[in-house]
Amino acid sequence: MASARRQFLLSVAGFGGAMWGSRSARWPGARRSPFEAAASPDGATSPDAVAAQPGTAAQRPDTRLPTREEAEGWYAKRRNWGRWGADDPMGAVNLITPQKRLRATGLAKTGRTVSLSRNFEPEQQFVRTSTTATGGSVIDYYGFIYHGQTVTHLDALCHVWDQGGIWNGRSVDKDIDTRGAKFADITAFSGGIVTRGVLLDVPRHRREPFVAPDKPVHGWELADIARAEGVDVGAGDALLVYSGREAYVRAGNVYGGAARPGLHLSCTAFIKDRDVSLLGWDMMDARPDGYSLPWPVHGVIFSFGVPLLDNALLEPLAAACAEERRYEFMLMVLPLKVPRGTGSPVNPIALF
Repeated sequence: MASARRQFLLSVAGFGGAMWGSRSARWPGARRSPFEAAASPDGATSPDAVAAQPGTAAQRPDTRLPTREEAEGWYAKRRNWGRWGADDPMGAVNLITPQKRLRATGLAKTGRTVSLSRNFEPEQQFVRTSTTATGGSVIDYYGFIYHGQTVTHLDALCHVWDQGGIWNGRSVDKDIDTRGAKFADITAFSGGIVTRGVLLDVPRHRREPFVAPDKPVHGWELADIARAEGVDVGAGDALLVYSGREAYVRAGNVYGGAARPGLHLSCTAFIKDRDVSLLGWDMMDARPDGYSLPWPVHGVIFSFGVPLLDNALLEPLAAACAEERRYEFMLMVLPLKVPRGTGSPVNPIALF
């Protein structure tokens, strides 16, 4: 547990640090950016971006990496604020309609289940036993902070923000205080998030064991992987991106710190263009990212209304998808009902 505590404290120390790098730095193998092609001046998805979704014959969008100016204006131009009403706390989860859930149940064919949760080791755990002449009981107390890079958890839409405010442009000063969030807390998802899940297996596609710090996952690569797996990512789907975190750690690396492997800012174009309802990942925002944005990919929370399933255990799911020969399944993410909570530990289940 001491090891987990040290890892947690280190993760919190670097959780919200600024991204560093040159204004127009390129990663190895990078092409052109989806930012210019995917966004029209009013922030709407362009016809070219829609046509280039997986499963179509259209050429994929421009994949040159965006400049810093483009990156800074990216979220502001394509926000979903007001799309489901000014007081909406659910964001893109609104895209999971009853019909969407029913279609997701049709993906349960074999009954196989896979947990997407890491082992949960609370920072504090106190146990009290009680015995009588005929039996007894044991109860325990947990004390923990689940945000960070250790615990599998779901972020509510109040969790992070930029200078424009939290989700839907609400005021941080008015809607968040020391007692928690007054708007867009985790109880917005009290009914659970049940939808079609799609896994994109980056290591399998690259034929490499894991994503390394010098080769982050790009948005155009997600499109390539979906096409190779034969899956479409559509409105209301939960997108799970597997980057090989367990293999990275087994190779002697430490996940976290200033050089953290994961997803590049360009992945947000893929998420926005396909109206994803939830993003789950084992490796989070790559850093350094080459920009000065505080939340390169986490920004989908406050701009697009997409909750994040952080620190998901995706290695077993990737193995199951390969064995089942399909990368779609029914996904269930059921957070605790914590009024004013900014998120919740979860044990997500994929059902085949």
